[in-house]
Amino acid sequence: MTIDSGFPVPPALVEHARRFRASGAVPAVPRVAATVLLLRPADEGFEVYLIRRVAAMAFGGMYAFPGGGVDPSDSTTHLDWAGPPPADWGVRLGLAPAAAQAVVCAAAREVFEEAGVLLAGPDATRVVGDVSDDGWEAARADLEQRRTGFADLLAGRGLTLRSDLLLPWSRWVTPEFEPRRFDTYFFVALLPEGQRTRDVSGEADHTLWVRPVEAGRQAVAGDLTMLPPTLVTLGEMAACTDLAAVAAAAADRDAVTPITPRLDLSDPDRPRFYLPRPDQPSW
Repeated sequence: MTIDSGFPVPPALVEHARRFRASGAVPAVPRVAATVLLLRPADEGFEVYLIRRVAAMAFGGMYAFPGGGVDPSDSTTHLDWAGPPPADWGVRLGLAPAAAQAVVCAAAREVFEEAGVLLAGPDATRVVGDVSDDGWEAARADLEQRRTGFADLLAGRGLTLRSDLLLPWSRWVTPEFEPRRFDTYFFVALLPEGQRTRDVSGEADHTLWVRPVEAGRQAVAGDLTMLPPTLVTLGEMAACTDLAAVAAAAADRDAVTPITPRLDLSDPDRPRFYLPRPDQPSW
């Protein structure tokens, strides 16, 4: 599969697009969201963490990275923060400082809710270790059910959000025909030492650690179903030889310009997604 040949389209999305175009409806306003590529070292390289969304969810049955929409609580200003200040994040993401802080908070919150990984520590130089015991799990469940906010959870345990552990990577916007649309900022993060991912969220029915190139091969073979943002991002990861190369690449990434896949239905027997940028990797 190459970028020029486009990407296959799940039948359900083809039907969404045809109904939308026939209806003349106005596109939904995208909800701002964040997603995190969790990476960990592996022999001669690294692996990335993927989850499969449950069928009842938006984009159900698709493999993706942990993430979700920005919550009102993510914009709280009372947060112990380490790493670049919100104003610097705003420049990097093309957002006002408060909006940038909300996106970064959403990324850290979602990866804790969906994967049980906490990007926080007792100060600006340390990260918590294992957060899988019953007490932490109760805190994670309270956060997921919105019984508490992320800032309150961190403050209650005397923790600092380590925004420096997140590296901005890209920005993707759901095509106009989808009833639920997201304006999603993609981040990269290394799995903290002593922590482990856990299949704790009810939003996923399968999880796996896999090398990016192998995930791409399985997607092309039809064994892993995923949409262009995930597949393209895995290709970009596969182009990096190690975690140091990922960090170096992240420094020059454009996380401001949105990418929206274009759906081509001109051939009814072969609908394809195409990208507006010519510089994406191929498998």
